[in-house]
Order: sequence, then C-alpha cells, then structure tokens
Amino acid sequence: MVKKISKIPFSGTPEQEAQLKAVIEANKDDKSMLMHVMQEAQLIYGYLPFEVQVMIAEGMDIPLEKVYGVSTFYAQFALSPKGKYNISVCLGTACYVKGSQAVLDKISEIIGIESGECTPDGRFSLEACRCIGACGLAPVITINDEVYGKLTADDMPGILEKYLNE
Repeated sequence: MVKKISKIPFSGTPEQEAQLKAVIEANKDDKSMLMHVMQEAQLIYGYLPFEVQVMIAEGMDIPLEKVYGVSTFYAQFALSPKGKYNISVCLGTACYVKGSQAVLDKISEIIGIESGECTPDGRFSLEACRCIGACGLAPVITINDEVYGKLTADDMPGILEKYLNE
C-alpha cells in the first residue's frame, strides 16, 4: 500500500488536471513514456502528490506501485510541495562531520517540520541533501538560491528570522 507523504491537502485545479490528462492521453499507448509523463506532471503541479500518481497510473494503465516506485527511486521527483523558501541542509561527509545534523535538527525545531515536509502555510520546505560541492564552507545550507556556510545550530534562529518575518 502506498501512503500519503504530504500533510498538506492536495489542491490541484481543473486546469492542471486538464493539462495532465492531455499529457497522459498523448503518451498512454507507450509505457516507456512513464518518466516523461511524470516529469510533465511535476512541471504542472510542482511535485507528484499521491492523487497525481493515481491519475498517471490509471491513465497509462500502469500499476500504482510502479509509478510510486519510480517517483521514490529518482531524486528529481518530489512527493511533497516545495515551500516559498526551500531549505536544503547538506548532510554530505564534510558537512556531517562538522555538525550539519545539529543544524538540520535546529531548523526542524524552529519551523516545526521534518526533512521532506512543507509547512501547512506553504512558507517553508525542508530537505536533507547529499554533497552540494561547498565542502570548504561546511556545514552548509541553502535557502532557495542563497548559500550559508560555516554554520552552527546556534546560527539558525538569526538566519531564519529574516524569512520568518517576511
């Protein structure tokens, strides 16, 4: 059984559904187009919620388990929405040995969500990632396109204050 990942209710629009159905219709006879359909669905919705995976599975006559398996195997697919501010904490080796887990834990405590989740108001999403290539700045986080390095857990309230007050 596939469980829902996101705590945020699905809120797709009729326009989005029509777009997805058109993509499915154009590709439903070729099962090898599953990845393409899933990529297009993510472009339409911003992520692949359970409800969208069901539409893809039913529309392409592919088992839901296969759609879910592909969506969880490939890092390009997101099962939960991204917030206005997407916080990514590097847990690569250099960052991890310099304390990135404590940084992640502090961020989680401050914004009230775990890695892989989005706040109910859609303001923040939080994810742990592997090496982002800024090992000299370890530990590193990114908030959207801004990079913050040489961090400690104690730095997090000050950094997040800017985003919490916007």
